[in-house]
Amino acid sequence: MTQQTDVKQLLANCLTDTEFPELPGFTRNKVRDTYKLPGGRRLLISTDRQSAFDQILTATPNKGQVLTQTARYWFDATADICPNQVISYPDPNVVLVKDLDMLPIEIVVRAYLTGSTNTSVWPMYERGERVIYGHEFADGYSKNQKLPEAIITPTTKPDGGGHDAPITAAEILETGLLTADQWADISKKSLALFARGQKLAAEKGLILVDTKYEFGVDENGVIVIADEIHTPDSSRFWIADVYQERVDAGLEPESLDKEFLRLWVVGQCDPYNDPIPEIPDETVLEFSNKYIALFETVTGLTFDRPDPAISVKDRIRAALVKEFPEYF
Repeated sequence: MTQQTDVKQLLANCLTDTEFPELPGFTRNKVRDTYKLPGGRRLLISTDRQSAFDQILTATPNKGQVLTQTARYWFDATADICPNQVISYPDPNVVLVKDLDMLPIEIVVRAYLTGSTNTSVWPMYERGERVIYGHEFADGYSKNQKLPEAIITPTTKPDGGGHDAPITAAEILETGLLTADQWADISKKSLALFARGQKLAAEKGLILVDTKYEFGVDENGVIVIADEIHTPDSSRFWIADVYQERVDAGLEPESLDKEFLRLWVVGQCDPYNDPIPEIPDETVLEFSNKYIALFETVTGLTFDRPDPAISVKDRIRAALVKEFPEYF
């Protein structure tokens, strides 16, 4: 088999959808397919769909497995700070979780002035804004500069797949999206989770630049971390030992996260106003390798690359048949 054939086979085996009709409560989100099960449980299946700029752009080999297994590491590493919703892992792409009453706010913690999306702090700062998410910024900052301290920049979570929108802490409380106690709880937990993430990342030669957290309330009224944590989809990670050198040279930091793809897109077009061109296979594969590199660097484990000759969807089905025979 030629290398070109290997590449084609790898790309062809991406998991772009599940839609197992035997399972109840199907919902398709940007990246994850979910199934609501009886007993207050939900299946989260991470696909290889690649989203950016509120669009599905392509499918990235092994991405769903990387997301699930990276989050697994971080959920275990932060369980003493904040409980999570995890019950079990029936398959490398699948996690069975407690179904939660999700809070209508996403928390983004940022330690650097960076980003390329409409909700990122740097584009707002570059446009001349100096009060961003309720935080006051002085003049004179440059892109990718470290902030004096980590800040919380929340966004709304619109129904129906709309755009996230910046919101301040004061607006969250004024509109009743969260109670004062809920806001205090998730703010404290978010900063503690981020500090743990920074510490463990630094030990592996990485900078945890920023990250997104989602929280929900469980059956006992406890606020728990949900969805994912410190994955390359929800976070920015930079290579620490070349960060300053590259910034001083006017280059983007070397990253192991979704920013690589965002910057490629921004280099081709205005993603909010222009059609996004098809992403070349070699760029998709480089992106996949960055995700795998992040997993291996963070966890210290070797990524278990699936056999591209075996359908990921068929493998997941077999695992679910074994775990939930009552549905199949």
